[in-house]
Amino acid sequence: MSQEKNTSPTKLCPVCGTRLNESATRCLVCGTELDQKAETKKSPEVRAKRLPEITLSLPAALGILALFLTLGAVVIFLVINSGNGPEIAEIVPEVGTPTASPTETATATITLTPTQAPTWTPLPPIDYLVRPGDSCAGIAAVFNVSVQSIILENNLSANCDLYEDQPLLIPQPTPTASPQPTATLSDAEKTEVACETINYTVQANDTLSSIANTYNVLMVTIREYNGLPSDTVYEGQNLVIPLCLRRPTAGPTPTPTQLPPYPGPNLLLPADGASFISATDVITLQWAAVGALETNEAYAVTITDLTSEDKWTVTEYVRDTSFIIPQSFMPTDGRPHIFRWSVYIVRQIGGDENNGENWEIAGNRSDDRVFAWFGTTTNP
Repeated sequence: MSQEKNTSPTKLCPVCGTRLNESATRCLVCGTELDQKAETKKSPEVRAKRLPEITLSLPAALGILALFLTLGAVVIFLVINSGNGPEIAEIVPEVGTPTASPTETATATITLTPTQAPTWTPLPPIDYLVRPGDSCAGIAAVFNVSVQSIILENNLSANCDLYEDQPLLIPQPTPTASPQPTATLSDAEKTEVACETINYTVQANDTLSSIANTYNVLMVTIREYNGLPSDTVYEGQNLVIPLCLRRPTAGPTPTPTQLPPYPGPNLLLPADGASFISATDVITLQWAAVGALETNEAYAVTITDLTSEDKWTVTEYVRDTSFIIPQSFMPTDGRPHIFRWSVYIVRQIGGDENNGENWEIAGNRSDDRVFAWFGTTTNP
């Protein structure tokens, strides 16, 4: 027996889309009042032109609603339990809201300007009235400036003619850093500098004893000088032979081997071109030691007065690395004198050590230095 098909006319609810009987006046799902007459009056063509409608059954609508509620609950749970709520809000933006692209932050570049070296500001000149007996050279020596600078500052003639009570402007010298004295060598360094050595490469069949006999140096000396743990040497080994530590020459009257010439001492103070204007100044000449001197060796200090008429020269012998200029050398003619000095090593060959003829030169001469000494007008 076949089942009859229901061909009764139906209509759709305009709110929820539920299919209803054509004669229904109220939607059974959403409760919307239906205008039966208005719907009936519409022609079939008008009703056919309506937009297509999507219809959902009640279980499907409830399932979609439950899905949205579940998603919302999950998002709220993540926001509450996360310690960084704003970051989650950025990761899960709202639907339909455009996400702003991150803005690049410009990094500032810092340019370091090198510090310029300090420059000296010229000092103002000093006012000075010419006194009886003054000269440009004397005034220049007193103020530690050059005669040419006084001439240029005051527009004087080339002869620098002065008269009593003449006002002068004395330029002040630009301060300069004092030279630092060279460090004095230690005793070990002095010995190493003064000792003559040669390099030797060990040959086949060489022994430390044969090498020591060849250069007349003790085996223990070669071993200690080269830091050898034993007397064993091998072919191709480099050794330093200290000739300055050779044994005395065999014979009835052995004489020690003379040391090689010493290098020229390095002068320290006073600086080259220094000036001394006070009668109470103590001028001390200083230099660096060149090594440990023998008992018959000393430093020869040569001092020459270049300004005196006879340009006298004095040589003094000291074992220290300094010498104090005697007050008897101080000029007494009221004008500055220029002194030149140098130092070298000498060795006594016999007789009285104060006699210059009993000393021989044992090293190179140092560089020459000069200094100016104004002194006084009376004999100290």
